[in-house]
Order: sequence, then C-alpha cells, then structure tokens
Amino acid sequence: MNGTNLALTGALMAIAAGGVAYVFLAPYIAGENRADKRRKAMSVVTTPAARAATVNRRDQVARSLKEIDAKASGGKVSLDLKIARAGLDWSKQKFYLASAAMGIVFALLIFLVTKTPIAALGAVFAGALGLPQWMLNHLRKRRIKAFIKELPTAIDIITRGIRAGIPLGDCFRIISRETEDPLRSEFRQVVEAQTLGLPIGEVMQKLYERVPVADVNFFAIVISIQSSSGGNLSEALGNLSRVLRDRKKMAGKIQAMSMEAKASGGIIAALPFVVAILTYLSSPDYISLLWTTDMGRVALVVSALWMSLGVFTMKKMINFDV
Repeated sequence: MNGTNLALTGALMAIAAGGVAYVFLAPYIAGENRADKRRKAMSVVTTPAARAATVNRRDQVARSLKEIDAKASGGKVSLDLKIARAGLDWSKQKFYLASAAMGIVFALLIFLVTKTPIAALGAVFAGALGLPQWMLNHLRKRRIKAFIKELPTAIDIITRGIRAGIPLGDCFRIISRETEDPLRSEFRQVVEAQTLGLPIGEVMQKLYERVPVADVNFFAIVISIQSSSGGNLSEALGNLSRVLRDRKKMAGKIQAMSMEAKASGGIIAALPFVVAILTYLSSPDYISLLWTTDMGRVALVVSALWMSLGVFTMKKMINFDV
C-alpha cells in the first residue's frame, strides 16, 4: 500500500513538474517554431532570382536618385527661370523695361528729397538693379508658400485617384482644373508637358526647378522612382502627405513658441528710434548733436552697425528650418 501511494505521489509530482515546465518552456518552443517558419519563408523569398530582383530594384532607385541630384545641382539660375518662379509671364525685354522705369522713378524721388545728384545716381542703380530683384524674390517666396500650403491636398487627390483606379495623368488633370493658383497653373504645365510627350521624370524635375523647395523635391523623387522602378505609388504618396502635414504642424508650433522672442526682438529694435523721436520732440537741441557734429555722426554709424548686428543675430536665433 505504501509502495502504491509512493508511486501515485511520484506520478503526480512528475505530472506537476511537467506542467510547470510546459508553462515556462512553451513560449520559447513556440518562438523557435515561429523563427523556423520565418527562416523558411526568408529562404523562399531570398532565392537567387528574388535576390537578383531586389538588387536590380535597389540599383534602379540609386540611379534615379543620382540623376535627380545631378539635375538639381545645376548651375546659375537664368532670368527666365527667376521670372517663372515669381509667377510672372513677362519676357526679358519687359522685365528690363520695368527695371529701367523703377530706376528712373526711384532716382527722381531721391533727388526731390535730397537735392543731391550723387544720391540720385546711386538711386538709379538701386532702383534698376536691386528693387526688381527684391520684387522677384518677394513674389517667389509668396508663391512658394501658397504652393506648399496646398501641396498635401494635391497629393491626397493623386493618392485617392490611384486607389480608385484613375491613371496618374488624369489625376494631374483634376488638380489642374479643380485647385487654386499657383497649384493649378503649375500642374497645368505638368499636364501640357506630358501631352507633348516628355517623360514623367523630366516633367517632375522641371516642376522642382520652378518650385525649388524640399517638399516638391520629395514629391518629384517619389514620382520619378515609381515611374522608372515601379512600386506602390499610393502608399508612398500617402506617407509623403502625412510627413508634409506633420512638418506643417511642427512649423506652426515653432512659430507659436517663438512669437514671444520675435516680439521682444521687435521691441528692442524699435526702442532706439522711439526714444530718438521722443527726445527730438522734447529737446531738439540736445539730440541734434548726433547729426550736426563729427563725433555724433561717428556715434550714429557705430550704433547703427552694432544695432544691425544685434537684430540679425536675434533673427538668426529665432528662425528655425523644419
């Protein structure tokens, strides 16, 4: 009887030990089985033919990126391209005539104010050379800002159209008809270039030349690589749209957080002028020494240099690239 009890006790202990061991070792055994399955799947995928296809696709993507980088790192920007980036339909002759008119008008205004021919001569060069370039840069920045604001919407239109089975060219036509400028005019040029038979990669590169920002470069790279190497375009564009929207949100947060520093910089920059005006109104003889004596003029020049350095430093500190 005692022997029977001992046998039953040993059997129960063995069963209990086996159960405990199973509880602790089963996950590892299952993990090994899953790892074996993954290794088998990988061995099936990584056959010589599959490896060769993967390497070829990787080489195609690398070549596409190199071609895009080589085209993007071009030489000097022509005047026609500057005018196109500003969104103007002017010719070179019209731009030169407008520059000459600006120079003459600016010189007349300066001469009427200062009665100095030398100042008027300097105003001719400033108005004919500096003012038109500033105008082009201002219009270009404003146009690019409006384009970037609407670009995620255009990408979403393309993504949904491709998922619905609409060809890429038809998606471009929808954007060229339904969106606002400058997005509409830029994609109209894309559609016209495709109609003429240009490859999609070259068309996207021309779009990046007209709108030279990183967001458009990403868009052009995705379209160019997909056209030459294949892939899931809707998924890639969906990810790009999400990244662009996240960057926009981050830029808004940075702008909100830096508004206090910008306001402080503006107040500090305006304070000397406000104090000078108030002092001139209350005691003109006291502050007029700054521009009636040699020492005062030197102090004004040095103060202007130091103030400009401080303003540019503060501006550099509160500007962030996202």
